[in-house]
Amino acid sequence: MQFTREDANEAHAILSCEEGEVRLRDRTYTSSLIVTRNAIIDRWQPADAEALTIADFSELLSLAPEVVLLGTGPRQRIPPPALYADFATRRIGLEVMDSRAACRTFNLLLSEYRDVALALLL
Repeated sequence: MQFTREDANEAHAILSCEEGEVRLRDRTYTSSLIVTRNAIIDRWQPADAEALTIADFSELLSLAPEVVLLGTGPRQRIPPPALYADFATRRIGLEVMDSRAACRTFNLLLSEYRDVALALLL
């Protein structure tokens, strides 16, 4: 069995996460975005966390992640229960947490080669 080390520069790992800002390898973002191992959706314009619907994630759904981490800013804010149900019917996990925790978890799951997406409300 051959082991190959993934180049850390290839994945969109989060380098830092501050209130209202997240830094990836090549750029700092100050507005809401979605990040996966291979894609960045930086034109994401979601509703408030408490008003999110599955339609807010339409572009992300086409990427078919196994789990979505939703970072809701400096504190955890809970989206409507219907959003959890909509993700569950698509067999996609949804975990909601504050943005710093979401960024840390995203990096950890990337390192485990999981098919994860990070949706950040900035």
